[in-house]
Amino acid sequence: MIANDSNRKLQLGQLLIQHGAVTDDQLKSALEYQKQKGATMLLGEVLQKLDICSEEQIMSALAAGYGIPFAHISPRIADPKVIDVLPREFLDKHCVLPLFKIRNRLTLAVNEPANVFLIEEIGRLTDCEILIVCATTKEIKATLENHLPSANIFVIDDIFDDGDAGELSLVETKVEDIGDLELAAEGSPVIKLVNYLIFHAVREGASDIHIEPDENSLRVRYRVDGMLYEKIRPPVKMLPAISSRIKIMAGLDISERRLPQDGGIHVMMDSRPIDLRVSTLAGRHGEKIVIRIIDNRSVLVNLEKLGFSYEMLKEWRGVLEAPNGIVLVTGPTGSGKSTTLYSVLKELNNDAVNICTVEDPVEFNLGGINQFQVNDRIGFSFASALRSLLRQDPDIIMVGEIRDQETARIAVQAALTGHLVFSTLHTNDASGAVTRLVNVGVEPYLVAASLNAVLAQRLVRKICTACKEPYEVSPSVRRAVERLAGDVQTFYHGVGCPKCRGSGFSGRIGIYELLVPNDGMRDKICASPTLNELHAAAVSSGMVTLRQDGMSKVKAGITTIEEVLRATAA
Repeated sequence: MIANDSNRKLQLGQLLIQHGAVTDDQLKSALEYQKQKGATMLLGEVLQKLDICSEEQIMSALAAGYGIPFAHISPRIADPKVIDVLPREFLDKHCVLPLFKIRNRLTLAVNEPANVFLIEEIGRLTDCEILIVCATTKEIKATLENHLPSANIFVIDDIFDDGDAGELSLVETKVEDIGDLELAAEGSPVIKLVNYLIFHAVREGASDIHIEPDENSLRVRYRVDGMLYEKIRPPVKMLPAISSRIKIMAGLDISERRLPQDGGIHVMMDSRPIDLRVSTLAGRHGEKIVIRIIDNRSVLVNLEKLGFSYEMLKEWRGVLEAPNGIVLVTGPTGSGKSTTLYSVLKELNNDAVNICTVEDPVEFNLGGINQFQVNDRIGFSFASALRSLLRQDPDIIMVGEIRDQETARIAVQAALTGHLVFSTLHTNDASGAVTRLVNVGVEPYLVAASLNAVLAQRLVRKICTACKEPYEVSPSVRRAVERLAGDVQTFYHGVGCPKCRGSGFSGRIGIYELLVPNDGMRDKICASPTLNELHAAAVSSGMVTLRQDGMSKVKAGITTIEEVLRATAA
């Protein structure tokens, strides 16, 4: 924290005496203790170890001695865009924090105001005039972790302020009484922990939070870019209080720990609403909790940003201009179907059309669109909702999912009677949607007459731009890629960095397969072809397959070969 020479020790000691932080006797005992240790500890460290004064008092005195401000810093003070002016490793190593930048002046929080060589080096690296303020190591590290979270496992004590240490022991005690459980759930450490998990999950772009108890541990994982990674391991005895806190937020019954429960939480972050869907399920070692995060920034995306190629986007927009017919979006759970459909409805929405949706559940509120949520418990199923919607004079209908014969038949009839219908199916490719409709009981000739298009999709992870670099692939792999995408100049991958948590990937993009039946294919559909025959006919008519579209993104340096193969594996 300060220089090792004796002159500096006396200066710090005198500054602390002037500030009333220590007495002469306390300073003498601290210097004697330091002498016994062979000067291996700095005076500031000795004073803290002996509980004579706090780091805040030491830094405040140092700031006064050097004639610079002492500041309490927090994530709200620091500008996230400015923190990136220096690498994360540099900030961690030297415990410094860029706060804000005005023109060519960078304000920097430091815990070593005497280190002029470090300040000069930062000036050279940033090409800025450096203005420094003193801050405690704890506040610098906490703010850094908030804006640039590391991939390491967090220590639970780091989440709480010093003043909360006593409360933590209360939470960790075994709670059986429901009244005590509710009291523990409202305790400050538990509230902070749950808020911390939600805040960082949204900040890191996670789609889900998994809280998973085991016999002797409690694990919290985030799903980011489709992959789970461990975030933190709180004490396992905190599970009842954590579970109860989340249930209170979601309006669930905290006394029910055996049956599954579902609920929702609405929160505000950075002045924007975020919806959380909560699901609890009793397991062998306690309730497993999954929180689904629905962020409007990821739901309402323009079609141009989803990942369509220029030619496919042009063809897809042509499909959307049809006055009637059925358009299907297919793919497994988590492949981005809802995002695609919301983007389509956003583009089609205007004052001249009546758009209605039936969803289970309604994932995001779309302004100007009539949205209805299925409720099977009262008999309001997809089929019954769709029948009612047809009496509401709709122009465009979106059905969340076609699950049964009745829903499929009503959707097809709606498409044949002048409505434009959008829906989803769970099939592996575009051709499979045709055979699925036939298998659920829709006559082949009705499918042929009503089907406008099928869009199959997957999500692949994008290479992290911060650690992206070229690499060589084997000749056989190069040939396999070039058969699908043409000549490839350079292959890229991510080597892993703090920004991508060492994964080499950051963000996701869609790969697509668009089947638009022509007259010849409609004749084939009427003849009930096999899945392979239908797929071959679609490819021969010019359909770009999922793997071809994925390999074109490999060629463009957006993703990797392994990602495309993983997403398109049969």
